Amino acid sequence: MGMTMGELTRAIQQHIDTEMDSEVAQGMAEHALGFFGFYNRIIDNALEPTDRNLFYMFQDYDLLTTESEETTLWDGREWRIHYWKFKPDLRERVEAYMQRNLEPEDIDPFADIYGGNGSVIWTKEGERVKNPNAFNAKW
Repeated sequence: MGMTMGELTRAIQQHIDTEMDSEVAQGMAEHALGFFGFYNRIIDNALEPTDRNLFYMFQDYDLLTTESEETTLWDGREWRIHYWKFKPDLRERVEAYMQRNLEPEDIDPFADIYGGNGSVIWTKEGERVKNPNAFNAKW
C-alpha cells in the first residue's frame, strides 16, 4: 500500500518547506498520488517531462527514490525499465515528525524594539557625554 494523501502532504511540508500552505502541499501530493494510485511504484515512461521534474525535486528532498530492472527481449536485446517509488522509511519519518514534542517558544514581539541603542535612549540629558569641542569660542 502506498502513501495516503495526508501522509504525503505532511511529508512535503516537512521536507520541502515547513511554512508551506497546506493547500499547496496537498495539491502537490494529489498530483503525485495521481500517478501512483494503489501501487508502490510507477514506471518512468508514464511521466511527462514536467511531471518528471517534480519527481526529481521530490527525490532531491528525500521523498522518492528510483529503481531499475532489466529484462531480455525476444530478440536477445537487453531492455532497462526505470521506476519511481516512495522511500521505504518515509511513512515512519513522517509519523516520527508529527509525534515529536515541540516546546512552546515564548517570543517577545517588543524584545528588539530599540535595536542596539537601548542603553543610550534611556540616559537623562544631564548624564550624556558632551563633546568638549562642540560650539565653543575656540573654533
